[in-house]
Amino acid sequence: MTRRIKNIIMYGFLIIVSFFSVFPLYWMVSAATNKSVDVINGKLIPGAYLLENIKCLWGNQDVTAAFMNSVKYSALLTLVSLLICSLAGYGFEIYHDKGKDLVMSIILMAMMVPFVATLIPLFQMVSKWGLLNSTLGFVLPSISTPFLIMMFRQSARSFPHDIIEAARIDGLSETRIFFQMFFPTMRSTYAAAMTITFMNAWNSYLWPKVIMTTAESITMPMVVSNLVQGYVTDYGMLMCAVLICTLPTAIVFFVLQKSFAEGITGAVK
Repeated sequence: MTRRIKNIIMYGFLIIVSFFSVFPLYWMVSAATNKSVDVINGKLIPGAYLLENIKCLWGNQDVTAAFMNSVKYSALLTLVSLLICSLAGYGFEIYHDKGKDLVMSIILMAMMVPFVATLIPLFQMVSKWGLLNSTLGFVLPSISTPFLIMMFRQSARSFPHDIIEAARIDGLSETRIFFQMFFPTMRSTYAAAMTITFMNAWNSYLWPKVIMTTAESITMPMVVSNLVQGYVTDYGMLMCAVLICTLPTAIVFFVLQKSFAEGITGAVK
């Protein structure tokens, strides 16, 4: 088999895979512009009912409040989680000893525990503390994750320790070493961690569904879920809500995709 034939087969396979990957997104956008009956009938060509679907969506659900809640919850959780997890990962590696290795192993074991196993105890704690329907109640359970701690610890291993020793000799405090030297160097790692954390927070459904009991505190995934309930589902309006819910995560990923790839592979600049 010649090289040209191999390339044709390879690129043909990639084109087919790309088509199946992109098609659900195209169908979502197309469905958001059509009537519900057209979506049910399998119409794939974009229609002219986008504005009508948006009006129906805003009239059926408080989308503005839900969108702002999702932005607030996700942004705060992302910022706090990045700070805490990066400090933890930095500390585990820079101040390394056998005791910290044992603690890190225990933390990594927590990744094997499904969230639903801790759902009831978490709800009881948040309820007793009076944090239902609050931003703090949303943030606290996910403020630190084993995956992000491990990710920052792995990145800290590539950080030159000689620079830290030189900075200490020059009189820099540990806080200044972290924020003025480690933080700028690990920008790609922070970008990757930010993308992962923001997407997980934005798409979170189960925990907000449990603790957010008022209409004023709902999030965008909860709005999408509310549209499915009932005897009749307006699929045009539903896909319009899904499109709005998808846009923020898509924007964050496309803006940070280069840094995301570098951070995942552990690149340091």
